[in-house]
Amino acid sequence: MARVSACATPLRRLLLGPPGTRTTAGGIRALGTSLVWEKDGNISRECWLKAGEQGLLGTDTPEEHGGIGGDFKDAAIIMEEQSYVNCSGPGFPLHSQIVMPYITHYGSPEQIEKFIPDMTAGRKIGAIAMTEPDAGRIHWGHYGTVEPGTLWGLRRLQAHELEFWPWSMCRIGFFIQDNSFLTVGCFTQKMVMVNGEESEVHPRLDTAELFFEDVRLPPSALLGKPNQGFYYLMRELPQERLLIGIMSCANCEWQLEETRDYLRNRKAFGKTLSNLQTIRHKMAELKTEICVSRAFTDQCIEEHSMKKLGDEGASMCKYWLSDLQNKVAGHCVQLFGGCGYMTEYPISRAYVDAKVQTIYGGSNEIMKELIARCIFR
Repeated sequence: MARVSACATPLRRLLLGPPGTRTTAGGIRALGTSLVWEKDGNISRECWLKAGEQGLLGTDTPEEHGGIGGDFKDAAIIMEEQSYVNCSGPGFPLHSQIVMPYITHYGSPEQIEKFIPDMTAGRKIGAIAMTEPDAGRIHWGHYGTVEPGTLWGLRRLQAHELEFWPWSMCRIGFFIQDNSFLTVGCFTQKMVMVNGEESEVHPRLDTAELFFEDVRLPPSALLGKPNQGFYYLMRELPQERLLIGIMSCANCEWQLEETRDYLRNRKAFGKTLSNLQTIRHKMAELKTEICVSRAFTDQCIEEHSMKKLGDEGASMCKYWLSDLQNKVAGHCVQLFGGCGYMTEYPISRAYVDAKVQTIYGGSNEIMKELIARCIFR
């Protein structure tokens, strides 16, 4: 089911550990490097630098800005291939298709020159954070103030859910009091990072809380125009939601193949599980739903490539595919039996990682509300 392209080879070489670190018995395909990242609690610097060398970052960023110069379809191939090896740790899509577009679309020439070439090379890593206290997990909580004069001020701003790499630059976007978008470097003076928090999902990312105390930023930290931050976000959210749907769809395809291989080898009652009718029918149901969803996902990719995909289509793709990913994961773990509950089996990690897909990028409940607004407007 997986559509393999020439671009897949360097990605798989990067993400898959050497043959000696993977097991093949019973259809298991473990990621050796991913296990190391889980133990360390972060993605290695070498991974990002190798990704940059292979051209896997900034794929659809214009070449004149320091990117690779491809289009969104090229980026979608990389997203899918990352899902086909069940490696959710490296935040390549967040870095390349969420963070970088804000800079290339709204940044000044100086900001583009400062960030984009190094981000394409993997020397600087994009990240996103959001305020939490009393605001819910939304980006426009008013926890900053704008000081008179030429400097921006952030006072007692607490940022949660930052994907943080202490060795690199992280781009943090905040909507300050007058709804403006700022960039803040990780090593901004008077910024404190508390101990990292363990995350139920994506244990390979070192999630942390950041606290800002009377931080003052120069005018060059303003991304785009004042008072336009929320509008910038609204323009870019459809792509963010689409990429979640793309990776969910590809991961569904991977889960089905992984489970099929396991069922062909696992024996019970004197024959392999793949010969039991109830299991065969369940797999037929899952494949049908995944194939129908693949057709819709490809349609959304095509429309987005032509700049015709709106909020409604992106919301439907994100909601439907992330829900399906969780449904498929639940059934596949059940088909694996007790093995599906063991972390050394990749299907177990896929089950845990799937849940966050329905939450970030806007929860699926919000997606349904956005779709409903389009129906009744």
